[in-house]
Amino acid sequence: MSRAVKTNKLGLTKADYKGGASTLCPGCGHNAISNHIIQACYEAGVDPSQLGKFSGIGCSSKTPAYFISQAHSFNSAHGRMPSITTGAMMANHTLTGLSVSGDGDTASIGIGQFIHIIRRNLDMIYIVENNGVYGLTKGQFSATADLGAKLKKGDANPFEPIDLCSLAIELGCGFVARSFSGDKKQVVPLIQAALSHKGTAIIDIISPCVTFNDHEGSTKSYDYVKEHDAPLHEIDWIPEQEEISVDYAEGEVKEVRLHDGARLNLKKLDREYDPTDRSAVIKIGQEALKQEQLLTGLLYYRADMPDFAEMSNLPTEPIYALGAEALRPSREAFAAVMQGLT
Repeated sequence: MSRAVKTNKLGLTKADYKGGASTLCPGCGHNAISNHIIQACYEAGVDPSQLGKFSGIGCSSKTPAYFISQAHSFNSAHGRMPSITTGAMMANHTLTGLSVSGDGDTASIGIGQFIHIIRRNLDMIYIVENNGVYGLTKGQFSATADLGAKLKKGDANPFEPIDLCSLAIELGCGFVARSFSGDKKQVVPLIQAALSHKGTAIIDIISPCVTFNDHEGSTKSYDYVKEHDAPLHEIDWIPEQEEISVDYAEGEVKEVRLHDGARLNLKKLDREYDPTDRSAVIKIGQEALKQEQLLTGLLYYRADMPDFAEMSNLPTEPIYALGAEALRPSREAFAAVMQGLT
């Protein structure tokens, strides 16, 4: 008797979320991230036909070919992924936008677009596969490489790094996280949480380049990240359900039954980290940098921000589905608009 294949809430198997075979170097952290995306979307029950995948140029931007082949996909010009995503999401804001970029694609040629996608708060997930080098052009330092980090041939980086998470928080992004490609336990729930967030969700994932940046002296190698990883908290994601409320005193132990039937024993302690306190988050990040710690987890979260579709007063029905009568103004309406511009 054959064992039944496990399916998610849409009746799809994990195999339905796979893509083509990877052409990246064996052991590349980007391949692990693709697998984490597959796992997260399968468990969350993302509809592949309603998913839009977007990327720019670079090793990282090749990866959308390696997951969820049934989704819509667009590989754009170098650094221009955010504007392409904006256009697609404005035409159909019911899509789930999942964009993958790299540290070169984002922090150098695409830095302006990165800044403005956050300002607009487009409802999308923005994953940065960050290895600190230009993998397609023989491993030169990228703008996220740490000061003093060394290339394989021994050259040290003389420039200060651009910290994309700190920049995103400064710009007011409502969901900012950082993780490591080898930490499936943390990356998968972070992606699932980002899927449920309305607005721009930035996830900076340190992803070692096994060819050009996995040696002694690199600050983005597997060994360095494992040694300096400093998780802020244990990460998990629970799908939206009826709220479970508890009320108990500090120091008291409280047993709570969860939606799946499991029991949870809670003990109330003072929390030292509040991901909704923007000033504290920036301070913690600066302190961690001085101590050579790589903070991972959900760094900052804000839920009360309208996304770009709301700010643009888009209709409930996607623009692409509206007929000519709705999209084409009458002569009288057009004349009124022109009169208002004089």
